Amino acid sequence: MKIFPKIVTLCYVELMTIHKLNLPLKGGCRCGRTRFQIDARPLMTHACHCRGCQIMTASAFSLTVAVPSAAFNIVEGNPVPGGLRNPKEPYMHCDWCKAWVFTKKEPDAGYINVRAMMLDDPSWFEPFIEVWTSEKLSWASTPAKHGFAKEPDMSAYPSLLREFAASDIGSSFI
Repeated sequence: MKIFPKIVTLCYVELMTIHKLNLPLKGGCRCGRTRFQIDARPLMTHACHCRGCQIMTASAFSLTVAVPSAAFNIVEGNPVPGGLRNPKEPYMHCDWCKAWVFTKKEPDAGYINVRAMMLDDPSWFEPFIEVWTSEKLSWASTPAKHGFAKEPDMSAYPSLLREFAASDIGSSFI
């Protein structure tokens, strides 16, 4: 996993030259007691169809915006671990309303997965990839450009990150 932060950094440099997003992005939980700010462009967007995400979201899939770790800041509240309470991949929730706000891998992988619908304005969001399609409900579909039965192989990420950076998904931020 040590190589992934380097891949994220290299692709992020390319991303910065492609889109000019209206930053910062802001968001928060349902009750508003946990608020966050993102000071950099998204690295990738995706939908996860795994059974765990189905259960945690009470839906067919979860929606995620991957952002550089250093660009994600909690500005209000004190998120607490929830869900499976896995110390290597804590699912962070508002301590009051228990809404799932973000997931951060430990040790830091260079990115944080923010729940897309927690953004104050998620209208621009569209999943670029979908993962765990092997557990996808038969009727659930997304407009994702790429689908993976499980997680993409690490070697696929550099080209996926570059392709996302060049895509029109973030065009509403120009």
